[in-house]
Amino acid sequence: MTDFTLSDLEKTIAERARSGDPDSWTAKLFSKGIDKAAQKLGEEAVETVIAAVRGDTKGVVSESADLLYHWLVVLGIAGVKLDDVLTELERRTGRSGLAEKASRKD
Repeated sequence: MTDFTLSDLEKTIAERARSGDPDSWTAKLFSKGIDKAAQKLGEEAVETVIAAVRGDTKGVVSESADLLYHWLVVLGIAGVKLDDVLTELERRTGRSGLAEKASRKD
């Protein structure tokens, strides 16, 4: 098991976003804004699903890494901290998924 965490990735993304490095994919995504980052997130989600449906374990791992990276980029551009998402997940823990979903106001 690795010691690398999503929090580590979030910090790296924030550093690269501020770098202005023309060779940084992260800096480019931040400069293009939420629309482009969200598009990439959606593409990676679809690619992850396709790999899963095909039973492509290596593909699921690779695409999931891309998905998590692009998700954190979207969070960063949106000004949402990973800790806020984790806090929400913790709040939901211990509740039935059906009960939690029913409690939401759509």
